[in-house]
Amino acid sequence: MTPLPRLSPRHTPAASVTHLPSGGWRLTIPAGGRGAYRLAQLDDYSSLPRHRFPWNPPLTMRLRARVSAPYLPGTWGFGLWNDPFSLSIGFGGTTGRLPSLPNAAWFFYASPSNYLSLRDDLPAQGILAATFSSPRWPALLLVPGLLALPFLALRPVSRLLRRLAGQTVRQDAAVINIDVTQWHEYSIHWLSEVANFEVDGKTILQTPISPHPPLGLVLWIDNQYAAWRPDGSVGYGTLENPQAWLEISDLDML
Repeated sequence: MTPLPRLSPRHTPAASVTHLPSGGWRLTIPAGGRGAYRLAQLDDYSSLPRHRFPWNPPLTMRLRARVSAPYLPGTWGFGLWNDPFSLSIGFGGTTGRLPSLPNAAWFFYASPSNYLSLRDDLPAQGILAATFSSPRWPALLLVPGLLALPFLALRPVSRLLRRLAGQTVRQDAAVINIDVTQWHEYSIHWLSEVANFEVDGKTILQTPISPHPPLGLVLWIDNQYAAWRPDGSVGYGTLENPQAWLEISDLDML
């Protein structure tokens, strides 16, 4: 068994990360309305530059999890990613990073306000096993893409940019049909050429679209949504939510 790095809690006001009496953690966000971001998160990379993230294949991540309700506004999940989109400056003592293209292998819940797929033939909402695999371009090469962001307001241009993004960022995903309020065992087997996802020992997704290392471990619940839909419309923000929690136990990295 590979020793776990130190997991650092990060949360917004009134949210919390607490230890369960039986071991593991409960990540809780309070009830609230739109317009305020609520997050509870554990990760092992917040103080590291991206090139020093700790995980490389071959690797198996295994844990047990349950959540407070089957349909929660926002997102929650756990797995491996390269923290690509945020500058990560000034939040919880994190190290500053420039944006990059996404690389991830994770279990991801996205409520209906989200649309998190660049391919029209893949699921974009619900309980997903999903991967993203992108070129590891230097951050300066992404500057032209950042300059194009204002043009997302123009639907025809946005549709074109979405198609181009879908050709650059490879992804795969499968829907998981389970009662997430009950304990289940989730596993990700990550190899350089394949990623395999299992729930309770049953394969949910096996895909050759495997993320590029190194990656960090993240476990989270929040009230955020993001959408880049096939018609080119874009949405991003926060949702009204009840009090919600995600419980994690028996985490192993093998």
